[in-house]
Amino acid sequence: MRFDRRSVNVGLAAGLATSMLSRSARAADTLKIGMVLPATGPAAAVGGYALAGAKIALDRINKSGGVLGKQLELVTEDDQTTNPGAVLAFSKLAAQPDIIAFLGPVRSTQNHAIANDILKTAKPFCFGGTDPALTKMGNPWMIRFRPNDTYSARVIASYGVETLGKKNWALVHSTDAFGASGNKLLTAALDKLGAKVAIDQGYPNQSQDFTPVVLAIKSSGADVIGSYFTYENDQAIFARQLRQLGVTIPWVGSPTTVAAATLKLAGPALWGTYAVADYATDSSPEAKEFAKLYSAVSSAPPDLQSAWPYDAIGALSIGINKAGSTDPGKIRDAMLSVKGYRGAEGEYNFDQFGDGLHGYNIVRNEKGAIVFDKHIEFTD
Repeated sequence: MRFDRRSVNVGLAAGLATSMLSRSARAADTLKIGMVLPATGPAAAVGGYALAGAKIALDRINKSGGVLGKQLELVTEDDQTTNPGAVLAFSKLAAQPDIIAFLGPVRSTQNHAIANDILKTAKPFCFGGTDPALTKMGNPWMIRFRPNDTYSARVIASYGVETLGKKNWALVHSTDAFGASGNKLLTAALDKLGAKVAIDQGYPNQSQDFTPVVLAIKSSGADVIGSYFTYENDQAIFARQLRQLGVTIPWVGSPTTVAAATLKLAGPALWGTYAVADYATDSSPEAKEFAKLYSAVSSAPPDLQSAWPYDAIGALSIGINKAGSTDPGKIRDAMLSVKGYRGAEGEYNFDQFGDGLHGYNIVRNEKGAIVFDKHIEFTD
């Protein structure tokens, strides 16, 4: 069965007559979803985007009658943009027995930090980190709502080599789980295409000066840049320093390159760059619909940070209704059986590992406007 936005609404249960219920009764008749997100720290703006996307989905579902005859309720905790903060935030949510499922961080490194606690809690955990290892660790509760970096690396390499005709690469990446994994996969993808890595530059998160990295790229002879930046502020600093030092070679980056926060911080320094993007407004009717809904509540452009929580709550609702229960195992099995669910980020067809998306969009930054080029889907 194929699911689109209309089928989500039709499949939801009849609404509650809440006007006749007491406040305590209404509280008992909600289904709670816990959400770990950055409300403070350098990624606080990103947390706001994620929360907006989640609330749009929540509002839509609740207005359509809720799930299993109950309204959905979101319970949030601040991860402070740190791994210890993520662990603490999740522990606070996991201690609440009436929370039936979770939305986790978008950062792979934070998901790794709380993976053991997720396993112990044994409830569905929807997340946005793209390190491929996260769904291959034997943890059945982790369900991913973005394409993993097996696909992003292949698309970056393919577009740079085969479309742009560039074979001498400079690679820039964070040294955390996301950056190291993505860079390793990109290196392998470039090797298969016969391209050369002229220079490979890793950096620690929250760096304030990328001048040595930029100068190394400038003297390397590279004719294109491939990158995996974890944090938007790091990428913005790098982009500005890259242009200040006169480096103008083509650049194909990971999804952070077109995140709303990155675009705001970097401005013209990112004009003309390319990126793989799991969310692109013009990639599908569902993506356009989400953009319209999001523009009504936010002045920021919609991006992956807001799109994946929106999709996660939609698919989670389908899973709960399909399971006909709040039993964690039944919800998980029902979610992984979903095929053809068309969300803002793409069409979800979950595999046995919990990966729902299997391709990426290529986009270009045209003077601040993100222009969709094409979608590349993989079957292997």
